[in-house]
Amino acid sequence: MAEPLAAKTARGIAVWRPELALGQFRRGAGVDLGLPDLQVEDAAARGARTMVVGVANAGGVMSDAMIADVLAALRAGLHVASGLHQRLNDHPQIRAAAQARDRLLFDVRRPPGGLPVGDGQPRAGRRLLTVGTDCAVGKMYTTLSLEREMRARGLLADFRATGQTGILIAGDGMPVDAVIADFISGSVELLSPPRDDGGWDLIEGQGSLFHPGFAGVSLGLLHGAQPDALVLCHEPGRAHVRHVPGRALPDLRTCLDRNLEAARLTNPDVIAVGVSLNTSSLDPDQGRRALVEAEELTGLPAQDPVADGVGRIVDRLLAQFRTGSG
Repeated sequence: MAEPLAAKTARGIAVWRPELALGQFRRGAGVDLGLPDLQVEDAAARGARTMVVGVANAGGVMSDAMIADVLAALRAGLHVASGLHQRLNDHPQIRAAAQARDRLLFDVRRPPGGLPVGDGQPRAGRRLLTVGTDCAVGKMYTTLSLEREMRARGLLADFRATGQTGILIAGDGMPVDAVIADFISGSVELLSPPRDDGGWDLIEGQGSLFHPGFAGVSLGLLHGAQPDALVLCHEPGRAHVRHVPGRALPDLRTCLDRNLEAARLTNPDVIAVGVSLNTSSLDPDQGRRALVEAEELTGLPAQDPVADGVGRIVDRLLAQFRTGSG
């Protein structure tokens, strides 16, 4: 697991649920999360109960090496959780090993049955959705940062997870990219039902309207979320859309306008309240310039959630909407 972006599930757990992260298991020069390196036998001896398959690769498949690692974890007495599209329970050897040792397999990307078709009818409550210029640009981090900031101010705000990492962090959610296309918007309506307490549902975005592979799930989220507010997420400096060399990323203004246009199908009054930039690949001066340029282009507050927090974005949100407090 040498590509940092492919380790976003493991990193998400380490950052947002550090109390649950006893250590890391990695092969060779894999991504280092700053946790103790443990073999599965050592982890089990130290009290670990579950190994999380902490990768988010294109297509969500298990390599032969990964399958071997899962089998080793089961032999060591660990349960195993995975958010990949290729499910643990569908692999005969893994399923047999788990049954033989009375271990549990948790497939996070398994949507519930009986999902409704979305109807786009107005429902009570306020909702914010994060959208992006590309996949893996920080939509989950931004949404969780917004929840933390709003709760720190005494506001009612709840993170609604839609991807494997978010679900593992939150403990529940809707794996929208594993939902049959006809039911995507309905699944998000189910994830974020009517609420009358004055609080906000903060819905984790997926993909991008400008990614040829993932635009479908992004559009379904926009329609099902019926967002009152959008926050646009972007990573400056990317050479091209992820996994598609030669396809340029959209500029922020164009991306924001297209997302607002699509969201108006189910909420004509939707507005944008901020821009979230992942500036980790830039030096400090470049990062500051990127934030200034984003603000000039969009007319919205722009912040890096990790480096700067999201206080100004929340300020903008509160200036536009009346919110409830706890």
